[in-house]
Amino acid sequence: MHRAYEDIGPRPALIGSQRVRRAAARRARRRIVATLTGLAAAGALAAGALAAHFVLTAARFAVTTVEVRGASRVAPRAIADAAAIAPGTNLLRLRTDEVERRVEALPAIRHAEVIRSWPDRVTIAVEERRPFTLVHAGRLHWVDEEGVPVGVEREAVAPHTPVISGLTPDELAVMRERPSPRAQEAIALIRMLLRSGSSLVDQISEIDVSRPDDPVLYTVDGVEVRLGADNWDGRLARLEGVLGQLAAAPEPVTSIDLRFRDQVVLNGGGSR
Repeated sequence: MHRAYEDIGPRPALIGSQRVRRAAARRARRRIVATLTGLAAAGALAAGALAAHFVLTAARFAVTTVEVRGASRVAPRAIADAAAIAPGTNLLRLRTDEVERRVEALPAIRHAEVIRSWPDRVTIAVEERRPFTLVHAGRLHWVDEEGVPVGVEREAVAPHTPVISGLTPDELAVMRERPSPRAQEAIALIRMLLRSGSSLVDQISEIDVSRPDDPVLYTVDGVEVRLGADNWDGRLARLEGVLGQLAAAPEPVTSIDLRFRDQVVLNGGGSR
């Protein structure tokens, strides 16, 4: 019995020593894992840096082709020239936002989107401004429905909408950067004429916006029409009726004034 007690006696010290060794082993394993993780992360970063350097410098990703889509009125070559993408530009380094701004600076381009096509192609998709009506400002210029100049009309043309007059060449130049309230007013009036579906679209040849108070209309026969600044729907309907009556009138009329409520003033024909 005495020998058995001697065998059992030192056991607590042995257990404590084993626990210390196990804790030290765990700490060592953690250090090894942390070291290996750090090395792996560093290796991944280095590999990523090498891959990025390869993509940014490899000739495989140098732009060789610039394709233009959506252009019908503007020559694709003119759009590519405005994009100014130098041959050999790295596809990943290409600043698409800057290219889009350069293309949209073209008067006839409303919107541009630059699309990367790997490994070496760039596509420029454009939305062109559509000519809506003509503006006479020294010469004839097409503008779109937003009042932005699209281009000069160099040939004789029979427009399907009234021509806007009363703007100066300087005003027209500014309209490339910001819209003209007077031009937009005339465009709104033309839209109203088109929506009405009446014969007035064919009877009105010009809208003069030079006067500060309201636009002045001119018929194809040269009759001046003062429309007023508001209630265009009602006044246009009244104008259509008046022009129908004047077609059978024995005396010529040079002007029609619709600015007065419930009254039409005719120059040379009295009032009705």
